[in-house]
Amino acid sequence: AKGLNLLMDFVPNHSSNQHPWFLKSVERVHPYSDYYIWRDPKIENGQRHPPNNWLSGFSGSAWEWNQKRQQYYYHMFAVQQPDLNYRNPAVVEEMKNVLRFWLDKGVHGFRMDAIPFLFESSSLEDEPKADNWKWFEPTDHNYLNHTQTENQPETYRMLYEFRDVLDSYRDLDGRTRFMTTECYTSLDKLMPYYRNGSRNGAHFPLNFRLVDRLNRESTAADFVNTIVEWEERKPAHAWSNWFFGNHDQKRASSRFDPALIDALTMLIHLLPGTPITYNGDELGMEDSFVRWDQTVDPAALIVGQKRYQAVSRDFARGPFQWDNSSYAGFTSSNHTWLPVNPNYWKVNLGAQQSNTRSHYNIFRAMSKIRRSNTVLRGSLDVKAVYKWVLCVLRSLEDNSVILVMNLGSDIETINLSTVKSSLPDTLHVYAASENAIQEPGNLVDTSNFSLRPKEALTLSTIEPSLLI
Repeated sequence: AKGLNLLMDFVPNHSSNQHPWFLKSVERVHPYSDYYIWRDPKIENGQRHPPNNWLSGFSGSAWEWNQKRQQYYYHMFAVQQPDLNYRNPAVVEEMKNVLRFWLDKGVHGFRMDAIPFLFESSSLEDEPKADNWKWFEPTDHNYLNHTQTENQPETYRMLYEFRDVLDSYRDLDGRTRFMTTECYTSLDKLMPYYRNGSRNGAHFPLNFRLVDRLNRESTAADFVNTIVEWEERKPAHAWSNWFFGNHDQKRASSRFDPALIDALTMLIHLLPGTPITYNGDELGMEDSFVRWDQTVDPAALIVGQKRYQAVSRDFARGPFQWDNSSYAGFTSSNHTWLPVNPNYWKVNLGAQQSNTRSHYNIFRAMSKIRRSNTVLRGSLDVKAVYKWVLCVLRSLEDNSVILVMNLGSDIETINLSTVKSSLPDTLHVYAASENAIQEPGNLVDTSNFSLRPKEALTLSTIEPSLLI
C-alpha cells in the first residue's frame, strides 16, 4: 500500500542452537569458538553444577551443559536459543551486518527484541533474591533481582551503535530508518534507551506502562498517574508511544472488559505520541482458552500442566478473526497452530466492516482524527473527573478534542465545564463507543450529559469535519 513502511523484528540476543555459528562454536572452530557464552562447570563434592544461579526467562537454570564441548552455554530464553557473546567484536560486527543486509533490501526500520539481555556481567556473580521472592518458585525468573544479566552499561552502548548503523543510511539519502526497542524495566533504566547525551538510541523504547500498571480495577487517578509519569520522565522533545496489548500479554479486552475496548482505543489515539495496536484489538478480540494438550508456548511447557495457565502467552496469540467462516477465515486447512476463539462467528472483521458503530470503524475514526493538528500538536491535560471517570483534553489555539471515559460500573453524569471553564456550552460527538448513549454527529450539553458504564466519547469544540 502507498505510504506503508516495513519494520522488521530483529532479535539480536541469541541464535538457534542449530545455527552454523553455534555448531562450529561447539567444535571450537575458529573464529566461532567465542561467539557464544561458554563457561566451565562449578565442581562441588565431585558433582558438576552450573557456574552460578542465573535463571532463564523461561524458568530453570540459564546454563545448559554441552557434552561435546564439556562446558555450559548461557541461554536467557529457551535451551535452543543460546545467547551471543557481545563481548566479542566479531559478533558485534556480524550483527551490524545483519542490520545492513535488511537495510540494503529496503526495510524502513526495526523493532529490536530482548535488548536488555545483550550483555551479562563478566564477573559471573550470583544474583540476589528479588524483594518479592516469596511470590515465586525458586526456578522462576522473577525469583531473582537481575543485577548481573539485564541492562548492563554495555547494553546501552551497543544500542547506540545499532542506531549509528541506521543513521548512516539516513545520512546517505535523507530517509530516517526507525528503531524501537522492547524492554520491560523501570523508568530509570528505560529512559537512557532514548539517548544519553549526544548518543541516540531508540526513536522510542516501547512503553509498557499501560500494560504493566493498569487493569480492570484501576481508577481514573491510576490512569492519570501512569500517563503523567511517563510524560514527565521522558527526555525533552522525546516522542511517546502508547498501547494496551502485545503478543506477550493477555488481550486488552480480557484484562480489562470487552465493553471498554473502544475507550482504550480512543485513549491511545488521543495521547501525544504513536498509538500501537496488537492485531485483533481493533476488533475487540479476546483471549482464547488453550488446553494443556494444545499448548505450544515454551515458557508454559517448561513449568508444566499445573502452572501453565499462569505463564502461557498462547491465549492472546490465537488466529486473526477475518469472518464467520470455518477457522474464522484464517486458513483453508483443517488445523491451526492455536485454537480460534469460539466467538469468531460474531467478533470478526467481516461483521464489523459494515457496522458504523463497530470497534473496527471506531478504530478507523480514531486513526483519522489522530492526524489532526489538535491531536498531533496540541497541549495535554489528563484529569480524573470522578473516581471512575477519566478525561483527556488536547487543545491547540481555540480548538479542543476531549476524551471522556467511564471506567466504572454505574451511569455517571458528566460536567466538563469543571475541567475547562472556557469550553463552549455544547460539544460535538466525533466518536462514540459501541455501548454509548450518544451517536457521532450529536451535540451534548457540556455541563450535563450521561455516560453508561464503560462508555467513552470523543468530543470536539468545533464541527469534526473542520478539525480533520
